[in-house]
Amino acid sequence: MTQVKIINESKHELPKYATEGSAGMDLRANLENSIILKPLERILVSTGIKIQLPVGTEATIRPRSGLAFKNGVTVLNSPGTIDSDYTGECKVLLVNLSNEDFEIKDGERIAQMVISKHETIEWVSVEELSLTERNAGGFGSTGNK
Repeated sequence: MTQVKIINESKHELPKYATEGSAGMDLRANLENSIILKPLERILVSTGIKIQLPVGTEATIRPRSGLAFKNGVTVLNSPGTIDSDYTGECKVLLVNLSNEDFEIKDGERIAQMVISKHETIEWVSVEELSLTERNAGGFGSTGNK
């Protein structure tokens, strides 16, 4: 299990996995007062947490499926990426895609965070690429069935 340093400046518990099989941990809004998010409005919501990830890992901020389905509220830059060299507050960019106002309350679960490993690559310039079954076939090139 990878250990990640965290500072919790919120009034809420640390993010945690809801079940043993969960990939993401719920992030909670850390607010003085509720916020009304109007239709098509976007807002950066505080979580009150700061993390320091090991090099070679990243955190992605993703929508909560229930919030998106039931209320049309989602993470705008999904997935948002937190790099290992960023140690500022983790904030969540939410957008209301519904036709109704949505109230964001203090402590509400607003997004989920997934921590994962990633590769750092080095580009190798070549004159041509190897042939594949698909080659340059684009959108829809593999068929509908």
